[in-house]
Amino acid sequence: MIESIKAIIREDPSRVFLVLVALLFGLLLYGIANALLKRGIVGIRLPKGVSTVELGRLYAPARVLFVLFLFVLFRQFMTLPGVILSAASHLLSIGFIVASAWLAIRVIAAAGAVIVNRRELERSDNLEARKLATHLDLSRKVLNVIIVVMAVAGVLMTFDTVRQVGVSMLASAGVAGIILGFAAQKSIATLVAGIQIAITQPIRIDDVVIVENEWGRVEEITLTYVVVRIWDERRLIVPVNHFIEKPFQNWTRTSARLVGSVYIHADYAVDIDAVRRELERIVAATPLWDKRVVNLQVTGASEKSIELRALVSAANSSDTWDLRCLVRESLLRFLQRNYPESLPKVRFEGPPGPA
Repeated sequence: MIESIKAIIREDPSRVFLVLVALLFGLLLYGIANALLKRGIVGIRLPKGVSTVELGRLYAPARVLFVLFLFVLFRQFMTLPGVILSAASHLLSIGFIVASAWLAIRVIAAAGAVIVNRRELERSDNLEARKLATHLDLSRKVLNVIIVVMAVAGVLMTFDTVRQVGVSMLASAGVAGIILGFAAQKSIATLVAGIQIAITQPIRIDDVVIVENEWGRVEEITLTYVVVRIWDERRLIVPVNHFIEKPFQNWTRTSARLVGSVYIHADYAVDIDAVRRELERIVAATPLWDKRVVNLQVTGASEKSIELRALVSAANSSDTWDLRCLVRESLLRFLQRNYPESLPKVRFEGPPGPA
């Protein structure tokens, strides 16, 4: 093939010149159109949720497809030997398959980002947005796998040798499938669990969960594992089977609102009514309280002290944690300043005698 190309260049250099002119002309047209679109000269107003970031994902694969299209367009004006024409057609076919798969993956990603941006995932009340984001994220991953598999199969089928081998292997595909099925039982079960999570959604993106005694938010859901961002910025990687086969806590399953509890141990002489009034004053003065629940009860008594439980509510788990800490600190400060004799103490009575 290389010798044929050299012979063409020696016999008719105009062919090479025509190819270069066609390529440069196509790149020039693409550059002009791209600049017009980016600067908004064509007057296209982007809809809500669509930004230049999502559109920018499509530039590279669209550029490759445009160049390939130009090659196909100008190929009819060039007289090439059969060997070179066959090789060029083969390469163009492979290029179109790869570029089309690349563009399809980018289009799916951009469309998902646009839909999620429209639903405003960052809002505090974002239950519906998180449901949609979970569906889109898992669906995008499944579609990406399908597109890649189809693209690889399409590229391989362009080779006559591979096509003939594939036809001959169809007879033994059933036996091979059974063997692979037994060998990959766990992997298949993991994939099925990932699809089940996508459909039933026991967890969603940005859910607050307690997994393996760790508090965190669901950061990413794949078909095989889930990434949980722990409160101290660590990442906990959990197999998806865990959320199907084992119990876990989901604090935002139906709503982000929570009721938090604060326990205070005090002496039997404590003024419970005064502590209750102070609790109500504390929560009324902070925006962390959502004005739903505030209560103080005696939930335990031992030979040394009594147990006071304060219940307070907040709009989400973060506010609940901060409100619990605020109530605990404020109640302790209140007892220290106003009722120091009510703090837990150990009493000892001995026989009468000199001090």
